[in-house]
Amino acid sequence: MTLSHDLAGQGPSTVLLLHSGVCDRRMWDGQFHALAEAGHRVVRCDLRGFGDTPVDAAHTHADDVRELLDHLGVERAAVVGSSFGGRVALELAVRHPAHVSALALLASGIPGFTPGDELRAWGGREDELLEAGDLDAAVELNVDTWLGPEAGPEVRALVREMQRHAFEVQLAVPEEFHPVTPEVTADDLAGIKVPALVAVGAHDLPDFRAVADDLTRLLPGARRVDLDWAGHLPALERPDETARLLAAFLAEAGR
Repeated sequence: MTLSHDLAGQGPSTVLLLHSGVCDRRMWDGQFHALAEAGHRVVRCDLRGFGDTPVDAAHTHADDVRELLDHLGVERAAVVGSSFGGRVALELAVRHPAHVSALALLASGIPGFTPGDELRAWGGREDELLEAGDLDAAVELNVDTWLGPEAGPEVRALVREMQRHAFEVQLAVPEEFHPVTPEVTADDLAGIKVPALVAVGAHDLPDFRAVADDLTRLLPGARRVDLDWAGHLPALERPDETARLLAAFLAEAGR
Protein backbone atom coordinates (compact mmCIF):
# COMPACT_ATOMS: atom_id res chain seq x y z
CA MET A 1 0.00 0.00 0.00
CA THR A 2 1.24 3.50 -0.87
CA LEU A 3 0.93 6.04 1.95
CA SER A 4 -1.47 8.92 1.32
CA HIS A 5 0.61 11.95 0.43
CA ASP A 6 0.82 15.42 -1.13
CA LEU A 7 3.48 16.88 -3.41
CA ALA A 8 4.56 20.49 -3.94
CA GLY A 9 7.46 22.17 -5.75
CA GLN A 10 9.74 21.18 -8.59
CA GLY A 11 13.17 21.62 -7.04
CA PRO A 12 16.10 19.26 -7.60
CA SER A 13 16.18 18.23 -3.93
CA THR A 14 13.38 16.38 -2.14
CA VAL A 15 12.19 17.06 1.41
CA LEU A 16 9.98 14.50 3.17
CA LEU A 17 7.83 15.62 6.12
CA LEU A 18 6.85 13.03 8.76
CA HIS A 19 4.16 14.01 11.27
CA SER A 20 3.98 13.49 15.02
CA GLY A 21 1.93 10.80 16.71
CA VAL A 22 -0.87 13.21 17.67
CA CYS A 23 -1.18 14.69 14.18
CA ASP A 24 -1.26 13.79 10.51
CA ARG A 25 0.17 15.43 7.41
CA ARG A 26 -1.96 18.54 7.95
CA MET A 27 0.42 19.58 10.73
CA TRP A 28 2.82 20.75 8.00
CA ASP A 29 0.44 23.30 6.45
CA GLY A 30 2.74 26.11 7.62
CA GLN A 31 5.88 24.62 6.03
CA PHE A 32 4.69 22.57 3.05
CA HIS A 33 4.41 25.35 0.46
CA ALA A 34 7.08 27.52 2.10
CA LEU A 35 9.72 24.83 1.57
CA ALA A 36 8.52 24.33 -2.02
CA GLU A 37 8.93 28.06 -2.61
CA ALA A 38 12.45 27.78 -1.17
CA GLY A 39 13.34 25.49 -4.09
CA HIS A 40 12.57 21.98 -2.90
CA ARG A 41 10.28 19.20 -4.07
CA VAL A 42 8.27 18.56 -0.90
CA VAL A 43 6.44 15.39 0.10
CA ARG A 44 4.21 15.06 3.14
CA CYS A 45 2.50 11.79 3.99
CA ASP A 46 0.17 10.12 6.46
CA LEU A 47 1.71 7.12 8.18
CA ARG A 48 -0.53 4.06 8.55
CA GLY A 49 -3.27 4.69 11.07
CA PHE A 50 -3.19 8.46 10.60
CA GLY A 51 -5.03 10.87 8.33
CA ASP A 52 -6.07 9.23 5.07
CA THR A 53 -3.90 6.10 5.36
CA PRO A 54 -5.71 3.04 6.78
CA VAL A 55 -4.14 0.08 8.55
CA ASP A 56 -4.61 -3.05 6.44
CA ALA A 57 -1.67 -5.24 7.49
CA ALA A 58 1.21 -5.55 9.91
CA HIS A 59 3.78 -2.94 8.94
CA THR A 60 6.99 -1.11 9.78
CA HIS A 61 6.62 2.64 9.36
CA ALA A 62 10.17 3.21 8.09
CA ASP A 63 9.70 0.57 5.40
CA ASP A 64 6.39 2.15 4.37
CA VAL A 65 8.20 5.45 3.95
CA ARG A 66 10.94 3.85 1.88
CA GLU A 67 8.29 2.29 -0.36
CA LEU A 68 6.68 5.72 -0.81
CA LEU A 69 10.01 7.23 -1.87
CA ASP A 70 10.51 4.37 -4.33
CA HIS A 71 6.98 4.89 -5.67
CA LEU A 72 7.79 8.57 -6.28
CA GLY A 73 11.15 7.81 -7.86
CA VAL A 74 13.05 9.62 -5.10
CA GLU A 75 16.55 8.29 -4.59
CA ARG A 76 17.44 10.51 -1.60
CA ALA A 77 15.51 12.93 0.55
CA ALA A 78 16.13 15.25 3.46
CA VAL A 79 13.74 13.93 6.10
CA VAL A 80 12.00 16.22 8.59
CA GLY A 81 10.39 14.41 11.50
CA SER A 82 8.28 15.75 14.36
CA SER A 83 8.18 13.69 17.57
CA PHE A 84 7.11 10.16 16.54
CA GLY A 85 7.92 11.14 12.95
CA GLY A 86 11.46 11.90 14.11
CA ARG A 87 11.80 8.37 15.45
CA VAL A 88 10.55 7.00 12.13
CA ALA A 89 13.07 9.24 10.33
CA LEU A 90 15.90 7.80 12.43
CA GLU A 91 14.71 4.24 11.75
CA LEU A 92 14.62 5.06 8.05
CA ALA A 93 18.17 6.43 8.17
CA VAL A 94 19.38 3.22 9.85
CA ARG A 95 17.41 0.72 7.74
CA HIS A 96 17.63 2.52 4.39
CA PRO A 97 20.57 4.95 4.66
CA ALA A 98 20.93 5.45 0.91
CA HIS A 99 17.52 7.18 0.89
CA VAL A 100 18.41 9.87 3.48
CA SER A 101 20.53 12.95 2.73
CA ALA A 102 19.83 14.94 5.93
CA LEU A 103 17.69 14.82 9.07
CA ALA A 104 15.75 17.61 10.77
CA LEU A 105 14.37 16.33 14.06
CA LEU A 106 11.81 18.48 15.91
CA ALA A 107 11.12 17.34 19.49
CA SER A 108 12.05 13.92 18.20
CA GLY A 109 11.47 10.54 19.66
CA ILE A 110 14.31 8.04 19.63
CA PRO A 111 14.28 4.25 19.21
CA GLY A 112 14.55 2.34 22.46
CA PHE A 113 13.93 5.32 24.75
CA THR A 114 12.88 4.57 28.34
CA PRO A 115 10.28 7.13 29.41
CA GLY A 116 10.66 9.18 32.57
CA ASP A 117 8.07 9.81 35.27
CA GLU A 118 6.09 12.53 33.46
CA LEU A 119 5.86 10.63 30.17
CA ARG A 120 4.87 7.41 31.97
CA ALA A 121 2.20 9.31 33.88
CA TRP A 122 0.82 10.78 30.66
CA GLY A 123 0.79 7.34 29.00
CA GLY A 124 -0.90 5.72 31.98
CA ARG A 125 -3.59 8.39 32.10
CA GLU A 126 -4.21 8.11 28.35
CA ASP A 127 -4.56 4.33 28.66
CA GLU A 128 -7.06 4.72 31.53
CA LEU A 129 -9.22 7.14 29.57
CA LEU A 130 -9.20 5.03 26.41
CA GLU A 131 -10.02 1.85 28.33
CA ALA A 132 -12.93 3.71 29.93
CA GLY A 133 -14.16 4.79 26.51
CA ASP A 134 -13.71 8.48 27.30
CA LEU A 135 -12.32 9.55 23.93
CA ASP A 136 -13.07 13.23 24.53
CA ALA A 137 -10.96 13.34 27.68
CA ALA A 138 -8.12 11.38 26.02
CA VAL A 139 -8.07 13.86 23.15
CA GLU A 140 -8.01 16.84 25.54
CA LEU A 141 -5.19 15.24 27.54
CA ASN A 142 -3.09 15.15 24.39
CA VAL A 143 -3.98 18.68 23.30
CA ASP A 144 -3.06 20.02 26.74
CA THR A 145 0.13 17.97 27.02
CA TRP A 146 1.68 18.51 23.62
CA LEU A 147 0.92 22.12 22.69
CA GLY A 148 3.01 24.96 24.07
CA PRO A 149 1.83 28.34 25.35
CA GLU A 150 1.79 30.00 21.92
CA ALA A 151 -0.73 27.59 20.38
CA GLY A 152 -3.98 29.44 19.74
CA PRO A 153 -7.57 28.15 19.49
CA GLU A 154 -7.31 27.22 15.78
CA VAL A 155 -4.19 25.13 16.34
CA ARG A 156 -5.74 23.43 19.35
CA ALA A 157 -8.84 22.65 17.29
CA LEU A 158 -6.74 21.14 14.49
CA VAL A 159 -4.73 18.93 16.87
CA ARG A 160 -7.99 17.92 18.53
CA GLU A 161 -9.39 16.84 15.14
CA MET A 162 -6.23 14.99 14.06
CA GLN A 163 -5.82 13.16 17.38
CA ARG A 164 -9.47 12.11 17.54
CA HIS A 165 -9.30 10.67 14.03
CA ALA A 166 -6.09 8.77 14.85
CA PHE A 167 -7.70 7.28 17.96
CA GLU A 168 -10.81 6.24 16.03
CA VAL A 169 -8.75 4.53 13.33
CA GLN A 170 -6.18 2.88 15.57
CA LEU A 171 -8.56 1.61 18.24
CA ALA A 172 -10.38 -0.39 15.56
CA VAL A 173 -7.21 -2.10 14.26
CA PRO A 174 -6.86 -5.83 15.08
CA GLU A 175 -3.74 -6.75 17.01
CA GLU A 176 -2.23 -8.68 14.10
CA PHE A 177 -2.11 -5.43 12.09
CA HIS A 178 -0.21 -3.46 14.73
CA PRO A 179 3.10 -1.86 13.67
CA VAL A 180 6.33 -3.81 13.97
CA THR A 181 9.03 -1.74 15.67
CA PRO A 182 12.52 -2.41 14.31
CA GLU A 183 15.43 -2.78 16.70
CA VAL A 184 17.76 0.21 16.47
CA THR A 185 20.73 0.53 18.81
CA ALA A 186 22.83 3.49 19.93
CA ASP A 187 25.63 2.18 17.71
CA ASP A 188 23.22 2.22 14.77
CA LEU A 189 22.38 5.87 15.45
CA ALA A 190 26.06 6.75 15.76
CA GLY A 191 26.50 5.32 12.27
CA ILE A 192 24.19 7.92 10.69
CA LYS A 193 26.59 10.17 8.80
CA VAL A 194 24.30 12.85 7.35
CA PRO A 195 23.83 16.45 8.55
CA ALA A 196 21.26 16.63 11.33
CA LEU A 197 19.31 19.39 13.05
CA VAL A 198 18.07 18.58 16.56
CA ALA A 199 15.49 21.11 17.76
CA VAL A 200 13.68 20.99 21.11
CA GLY A 201 11.29 23.30 22.95
CA ALA A 202 11.83 24.77 26.41
CA HIS A 203 8.16 24.04 27.27
CA ASP A 204 8.29 20.38 26.21
CA LEU A 205 8.35 17.45 28.62
CA PRO A 206 11.79 16.78 30.15
CA ASP A 207 11.99 13.45 28.30
CA PHE A 208 12.30 15.19 24.96
CA ARG A 209 15.04 17.51 26.15
CA ALA A 210 16.84 14.34 27.32
CA VAL A 211 16.29 12.80 23.87
CA ALA A 212 17.77 15.94 22.29
CA ASP A 213 20.82 15.51 24.55
CA ASP A 214 21.19 11.90 23.40
CA LEU A 215 20.76 12.70 19.71
CA THR A 216 23.22 15.59 19.85
CA ARG A 217 25.76 13.24 21.42
CA LEU A 218 25.10 10.23 19.20
CA LEU A 219 24.65 11.73 15.72
CA PRO A 220 28.05 12.74 14.31
CA GLY A 221 26.56 15.49 12.12
CA ALA A 222 24.15 16.95 14.69
CA ARG A 223 23.57 20.64 15.43
CA ARG A 224 21.22 21.42 18.34
CA VAL A 225 18.80 24.34 18.50
CA ASP A 226 16.86 25.12 21.69
CA LEU A 227 13.58 26.95 21.07
CA ASP A 228 12.75 28.99 24.16
CA TRP A 229 9.17 29.63 22.98
CA ALA A 230 8.22 26.10 21.90
CA GLY A 231 6.34 23.19 23.38
CA HIS A 232 6.29 19.83 21.64
CA LEU A 233 4.93 20.93 18.25
CA PRO A 234 6.87 23.98 17.04
CA ALA A 235 5.68 23.50 13.45
CA LEU A 236 2.17 24.35 14.65
CA GLU A 237 3.06 26.83 17.38
CA ARG A 238 5.17 29.18 15.23
CA PRO A 239 4.77 27.88 11.67
CA ASP A 240 6.59 30.70 9.87
CA GLU A 241 9.58 30.64 12.21
CA THR A 242 9.79 26.86 11.94
CA ALA A 243 9.66 27.08 8.15
CA ARG A 244 12.56 29.55 8.18
CA LEU A 245 14.55 27.31 10.54
CA LEU A 246 14.04 24.31 8.28
CA ALA A 247 14.78 26.23 5.07
CA ALA A 248 18.05 27.55 6.50
CA PHE A 249 19.11 24.09 7.66
CA LEU A 250 18.24 22.49 4.32
CA ALA A 251 20.19 25.15 2.43
CA GLU A 252 23.21 24.57 4.68
CA ALA A 253 22.92 20.79 4.38
CA GLY A 254 22.64 21.06 0.60
CA ARG A 255 25.97 22.82 0.44
